[in-house]
Amino acid sequence: MVTKNELKYIRRLNNKSERIKNNQFVVEGEKSIKDFLSSDYKLKKLFSTHPEDFNLFDKTVKISLSQLKQISFLKSPNKHLGVFEIKNKELKKNSQYILLDSINDPGNLGTIIRSAEWFGFKQIICSKNSVDCYNPKVVQASMGSLSRMDIIYTDLIKFIRNEKIPVFGTSKEGKSILEFSKNINSGIWIFGSEANGISNNISELCDSFYSIPKLNKEILTESLNLSTSASLVMGYLKLFNRSLDL
Repeated sequence: MVTKNELKYIRRLNNKSERIKNNQFVVEGEKSIKDFLSSDYKLKKLFSTHPEDFNLFDKTVKISLSQLKQISFLKSPNKHLGVFEIKNKELKKNSQYILLDSINDPGNLGTIIRSAEWFGFKQIICSKNSVDCYNPKVVQASMGSLSRMDIIYTDLIKFIRNEKIPVFGTSKEGKSILEFSKNINSGIWIFGSEANGISNNISELCDSFYSIPKLNKEILTESLNLSTSASLVMGYLKLFNRSLDL
C-alpha cells in the first residue's frame, strides 16, 4: 500500500533540485517504463493500478486510479509510474556532435532526443542552463528514447575549443543545408534556444551557419519549430553520409 509520504515524495520529483538531491526521476506509461527496464537504468519502485502487467512484485506498489492521478504528471495517467535512479554519463568521442544551447522547452528537448536516436545519434550535449533531461515532460516526449541516449551537460565553449573540428551553427539567416559540403565528415552542430537562437559568445565560434530552406518564397511561415529543424538537420546528416560515426 502506498503511503502519503510516498505520494508527496513523487510529486516533489517534478522539481530539478529534488531529482538531483535524491538522484531519482519519474517515468510514466507501460512502454516507456519497459524501455528503461531494458536499459542500464535501475528501477527503485513501480506504482501501478495493474501490477500484473509487470513481473516485478517485489518492487511494485498497487495504487488506485485516484492515487495515480495525484502523483502523475500527465493529463491522462497511464496505469503505471516508475521511479528510477539517475545514472552518470560520460562524454563519448565522435566525428559529429549535436549541441543544444540554452534549450528551455521540455517538449522540444524530448522530441530532439527521440529524433536523434531515430537517426543514429548516441548522445546530445547541452549547455548547463538547458532544461533537465529528467524533467517529466522531457521523459514523456522522448517516448523511451532517453533510456538509450546519453545527454551530457557541460560548458559548450570549452567543449568546442577542445574539439578543434568545424563548428556549424543553425539560423534562419544561414545558407541552405543542401549546400553542406560532401567533403566534410566531422563537425559540431549547434541549435539555439527557441526564443533567442544561439547565444552570441557561441555564435562567434561558428565557422558557418545553415538553415532549412523553404519550398518557395511564397510560404509565409517565418520559421520552423526547434525540434523540427533539429530533426531535419540530423536526418540530412545521417542520410547524407551513412558512414559517419554518430
